[in-house]
Amino acid sequence: MAKEIKVPFGQKVAFGIGMLANQMFPAVLGIFMVVLVQDLGFPGWMWGVIYFFPRLFDSFTDPIMGYISDNTKSRWGRRRPYVILGGIITGTAFIVMWQLYKGAGVDYNFIYFMIWSFIFYLGITIFSVPYVAMGYEMSNDFHERTNIMATAQWIGQWAWVIAPWFWVIMYDPTWFESAEVATRTLAVWVGVICTICAIVPGIFIKSKSTLNEDYSPLNLKNIGNSLKEIGAGFVSAFKIKPFRKLCIATFLVYNAFMTIASFSFFIIVYHLFDGDAGASGIWPTLFGCLGALGTTFLVIPTVARLSKVLGKKKAFLISQAISVVGYLMLWFLFIPGKPYLFIFALPFFSFGIGSLFLLMMSMTADVIDIDELNTGLRREGSFGAIYWLMVKFGFAIAGGLSGVIMSSVGFDSGQTLQPEGAVDGLRLAFSGIPIIGTLIAMYVMRNYSVTEESALVIRTKLDERKTENNLIATAKSK
Repeated sequence: MAKEIKVPFGQKVAFGIGMLANQMFPAVLGIFMVVLVQDLGFPGWMWGVIYFFPRLFDSFTDPIMGYISDNTKSRWGRRRPYVILGGIITGTAFIVMWQLYKGAGVDYNFIYFMIWSFIFYLGITIFSVPYVAMGYEMSNDFHERTNIMATAQWIGQWAWVIAPWFWVIMYDPTWFESAEVATRTLAVWVGVICTICAIVPGIFIKSKSTLNEDYSPLNLKNIGNSLKEIGAGFVSAFKIKPFRKLCIATFLVYNAFMTIASFSFFIIVYHLFDGDAGASGIWPTLFGCLGALGTTFLVIPTVARLSKVLGKKKAFLISQAISVVGYLMLWFLFIPGKPYLFIFALPFFSFGIGSLFLLMMSMTADVIDIDELNTGLRREGSFGAIYWLMVKFGFAIAGGLSGVIMSSVGFDSGQTLQPEGAVDGLRLAFSGIPIIGTLIAMYVMRNYSVTEESALVIRTKLDERKTENNLIATAKSK
């Protein structure tokens, strides 16, 4: 029988506070990005470029960071120093990145923002790769892994509850004279608070010293040579069929959603309120806030329970099927003059993204056990990096695609009256793209093979191997 590792609740909370930072940065970034188009005059192609290239850079630095983290010798463990350093870099870069002034001109602001975006995403890589690996390492128990991720996602979801209220603050003249001024000020608060949250796991989550581990030396030569090893690790990880399915399904669900995520603001303002951002009031905020509250209090507890009763695969399939219903409802319930109707779709809509990382991060931890059985290595950092490479590479594509969609349908945020069909084109993309991505993901996951029973068998074999190796080492030392 495999020895189970139960994690104290305080450790789960510490991990979850890090998730709050991990979620808050992209949540706020999605809100602030609207200002680039709406207030600073960035055309659609600039929006696409800003979304694409920094995220592309971010996705390809992740495997390198995974290798570095997996092979770090430190009295504080493999992850904690990077979590603290990455959190500080990310928070600082976020603050500086948003110090934009309309008077500087579109071209200057575009170049300035691009440069600091690369620094920001480098910080995200240094922080998030070892942070995610921490979560994979916290327990070897099939259901405890889900409990860890459920706690973390529950705390992290508050980022999506809080962030939409920035729309109200940014466009309320009693708070700030313009959204441009608002982003400069709010970025400081977000950067400082998120930095504190990001470094909490690095300070409080327990980690054993790795000073005596037999890791590859981390020097420039070895890190350069490690690119080949990283490539080989990527190939070997993708040979594990369940892991490949997790990556593909996440790529499809998450990035189909991210392609259209920012459209909700434009649909509410231009379809429901004829282009008057002031008249739209708190409705754009309520869309994001109520959806996140639904995830926090309905989706996460429900999916965690479904996972325990029915298994992780069935919980995933049921959750995503519910989200398809939600996307269909949103097509019919965005009705001018009746903005409150879209609220009825939000609980269904929230099941897609709300369940995704809760289940997928728990399932990835199960797959890492398979890799250890095959290779004898624990590569949480590398697997986490490969998984998030797929997510972030798709995110880069999604960002670029969102700009392409806006341009192709003829949408121009600088005009109160949009060309005929432009807003309906955004609405069609808003419902259609996630539905297609989700249905394909469900098809990919239909025969996912890792169950509680198979995971227990693998864990038992790993424990038996470890016991045998310890006995051999003890015998040699005598």
